[in-house]
Amino acid sequence: MRSFSVHVGRLFGVEVRLHLTFLILPLFVFWTEYSVHPSANGPRDLALVGIVLACVIAHEVGHMLVAWRAGLIPKAVILLPLSGVTVFDESRVAAPQSAAAAWKRELRIALTGPLVNVGFALIAAGVIYATVPGVNLWHWPFLQSANLPRSLVWANLYLAGLNLLPAYPLDGGRILRAYFARSIDPALATRRAVSISHALAMVLMVAGLFSNTWLTMVGVIIFSAAQLEERAVIFQSVLDNVRLEEVMLTDFSTLSPADTLEDALDKAVHSLQDDFPVVRGSDMVGVISRQRILEALRAEGNGYVQAVMSKLFEVSMRQESLTSAFRKLTARNLSIIPVVEDQRLVGIVTLQNLMHSMALLAEGRKLRQDSAQS
Repeated sequence: MRSFSVHVGRLFGVEVRLHLTFLILPLFVFWTEYSVHPSANGPRDLALVGIVLACVIAHEVGHMLVAWRAGLIPKAVILLPLSGVTVFDESRVAAPQSAAAAWKRELRIALTGPLVNVGFALIAAGVIYATVPGVNLWHWPFLQSANLPRSLVWANLYLAGLNLLPAYPLDGGRILRAYFARSIDPALATRRAVSISHALAMVLMVAGLFSNTWLTMVGVIIFSAAQLEERAVIFQSVLDNVRLEEVMLTDFSTLSPADTLEDALDKAVHSLQDDFPVVRGSDMVGVISRQRILEALRAEGNGYVQAVMSKLFEVSMRQESLTSAFRKLTARNLSIIPVVEDQRLVGIVTLQNLMHSMALLAEGRKLRQDSAQS
């Protein structure tokens, strides 16, 4: 999710990130405007970019509201110039009862975004006709910084139309993916939809070289968005199919509840771990982080680990999937999960090592897929 995107805030509790292709948009608008006129108007060009951003946000808010009603909990959204990629909280997803129910749910969510943009375009057109006499909304070019009211209407209409293209993860591509998923595995359905998106993106990029440069921009954005979704599918495949015993740390340090905080800090200095199991004999009685050790030393001076350790922790079996571990970590905001076998501590999984392992496994899986395709 964090690849090629930056955090810009939160909306209704959902993290909002801006994809770097959106940061290229102002330069693209400036260049296209400058090629038409002898000089470009910087403030108006930025206002046009702001209009596009507002249209995309409205589009994604529509998706999120319908997703909430359908039992999907959005955790983050990555905004691109044409659409967004929403990341859902997998630990709280309400699975549909059947493939037909999944198809209907995806169809409702996908169509909401374009409908929101069409609705805003109609409202904006009505307000403009009522307040701006003599305005011509049908004068070409429809999207231009010289006429921002007209651009507001057409940015919404363009966004609605473009999102109906059968290019995943645009809304038309999501509908196509949901149609494929009625008869084949969802991961395979996504890969098939992504392949179609790549082909369509290449056609648009080449067509833009010989006609309108905006087509090239659209192709680049579709290609980037499809790459994001493909990586998300690979990550989910890793989560579902890899067992904890394949990624757990077996060479790790433990602390005793009778250790002093200064001794614990000394052990933390000589370890790469950020979180430590606290073990009494053969029983695990708590967990403590490097940060908690430092905070306790600063606030209260030297004491014992037992007094400041957290007794709230989950345990997992070595045969559990990464999905199970990830849900336990995120659902209770934990940073470490002990892995046990026959009530004996055999390994640990931390959020840090889980994310590193997922990234490496996903990259390896993608390389194998690329090799198989070539």
